[in-house]
Amino acid sequence: MDRNLALEVVRVTEAAALSSARWMGRGDEKAADQAAVDAMRKAFDSLRIRGTVVIGEGERDEAPMLYIGEKVGRGGADDPGVDIALDPLEGTTITATGGQNALSVIAIAESGNFLHAPDTYMEKIAVGPEAKGAIDLARSPTENLRSIADAKGVYVEDLTVVILNRPRHERLIAEVRRAGARIKLIGDGDVSAAIATCNPASGVDVLMGIGGAPEGVIAAAALRCVGGDFMGRLKPRNEEEIARATKMGIKEIEKIFRIDELAQGDVMFAATGVTDGDYLKGVHFFAGGATTNSVVMRSRSGTVRVVESVHHFERKPMYG
Repeated sequence: MDRNLALEVVRVTEAAALSSARWMGRGDEKAADQAAVDAMRKAFDSLRIRGTVVIGEGERDEAPMLYIGEKVGRGGADDPGVDIALDPLEGTTITATGGQNALSVIAIAESGNFLHAPDTYMEKIAVGPEAKGAIDLARSPTENLRSIADAKGVYVEDLTVVILNRPRHERLIAEVRRAGARIKLIGDGDVSAAIATCNPASGVDVLMGIGGAPEGVIAAAALRCVGGDFMGRLKPRNEEEIARATKMGIKEIEKIFRIDELAQGDVMFAATGVTDGDYLKGVHFFAGGATTNSVVMRSRSGTVRVVESVHHFERKPMYG
């Protein structure tokens, strides 16, 4: 894939972030998500790709736009064919309530290099480069914390673990507390939390717990670009979700997927902050425009670019 494509993709996440940020704190999750979807879809039209959405807003019958299997991009004969994993607004509730760490995210890989994850749950663990190779979902949370601490040259008590604040995590939270690590509970946004493990300034060392499987693939793509580590195991809630996973080509439901099984080959990742967070600042509006804060990553080179943009709406109107 052309390295310049990564910089083009960030225009798409910027468009989605700018549109959805208009709904920050207004209490309407659906409107915020729809604004992001509409803007992202329009922005894709200018990209010189033949893209197929493999991780998207849901099945075709359940999502009016950016559904799994949808074709995006200009679609020219000479344009490269790529698979796309995306979340126009990762953190709809966060945006609607004016919370932190909402993002617009896109990952791109050559065809066939993303796990086609169904819309179900996934047990996850994510760490930054210092702890790469130190995690294993086959081990207990306590064992993983000890291994991560050893890899980073610190005590378990020095680690901070991000966990989604959900009833299903009561036992996990209790075990992490017994092990002695600190905990940061979040209401949503585990893609942002996974990426934050790669930023020493965030104070986040590890993500643990069960969240969405599609978000797990996106997080794995980002961590591959920066040398982090990720493992995931599907946690379907019923027989229907098991059947869906099987239909999408997953033969072993209990399989533990390593990072390079979730996102293989040459991967590009772009994200733009919608609300302020641990890794990126959100959209900040001013009279007649706004500023955005984005990150662009490539696995082949390991390059990470932070993009600060100023948008003047009288010159270039927002999408959506």
